[in-house]
Amino acid sequence: MQYRTLGRSGAVVSTQALGTMTFGAEADEATSGDIMTAYVENGGTFFDTADVYSAGVSEEIIGRWLAAHPTEAAQVVVATKGRFPMGDGPNDVGLSRRHLRTALDASLRRLGVEHIDLYQMHAWDALTPVDETLGFLDEAVRAGKISYYGFSNYLGWQLTKAVHVAAAHGWSAPVTLQPQYNLLVRDIEHEVVPASLDAGIGLLPWSPLAGGWLSGKYERDVPPTGSTRLGENPTRGMEAWEARNADERTWRVIDAVREVAGAHDCSMSQVALAWLAAQPAVTSVILGARTVEQLVDNMGAADLELTRDELDRLTEASAPRVDDYPYGKAGVQQRHRPITGGRG
Repeated sequence: MQYRTLGRSGAVVSTQALGTMTFGAEADEATSGDIMTAYVENGGTFFDTADVYSAGVSEEIIGRWLAAHPTEAAQVVVATKGRFPMGDGPNDVGLSRRHLRTALDASLRRLGVEHIDLYQMHAWDALTPVDETLGFLDEAVRAGKISYYGFSNYLGWQLTKAVHVAAAHGWSAPVTLQPQYNLLVRDIEHEVVPASLDAGIGLLPWSPLAGGWLSGKYERDVPPTGSTRLGENPTRGMEAWEARNADERTWRVIDAVREVAGAHDCSMSQVALAWLAAQPAVTSVILGARTVEQLVDNMGAADLELTRDELDRLTEASAPRVDDYPYGKAGVQQRHRPITGGRG
């Protein structure tokens, strides 16, 4: 396992984080406990959860594991999130001071801890002024309830606005952003990645295997069946089978991943995860697993070193589609200039 600082903070985390959205839903408490133990035994130090994961059950499962493993817990960095509904009232959702105060205290109770290492805003809230949210987070840092804060699913302008508002008030600065990012979903490279690099924000990519597509488990024109996420629900969200199956780019990327995996005699999942960990601004890649076996295979990516040619092969095969402007070649040329200058 390798380790990096958590964005611009001094805290150190493993380059693979344990995503726990499955805890209490696709993985029962016993399985979840085995997953956490295997993760830590393989060098992992970073748990990521959220209050809405299984309606708080994920946090509760983690809290009980932390209490039962005090030695290991002392080395684990715990991250959770607030923003989405945890009740039916109009103030049971959002990034208002009113909701976040309740949400943070509830997460602390479920996790059984006195402070949370990284508290993340799960999504942008268009109704709440950003200074209200950031003011609350700064107070939470000063009160010792959280060590750091970050965001999830923010656009580039939203991240930049938050960074500058915090700086203008002299408040604690955000350290991380959690976006969807993988070889099939790379559009964040247009705005979000540059904004993160500019602000020193560390990226914590979720869905690094694109909902299982990059593991090689699906076949072209063969509808998925069985106990996989798409087998159980082929129309599931952004990774729905029909649209991706019909897209030639999907299979071009998968073929490239399979080719590199064959050269290393490793799983396709490990190749996809290794590529992602090598991208600019990425701090830690969030691994989701239903079983210990899935987790251990994915963690093998930490020891996989892809060559420059292999990284380029994967990057070229997965290049996002763009028009010529503003993100294509013409737009890029307008944002850069040769150091020599002039018309020559």
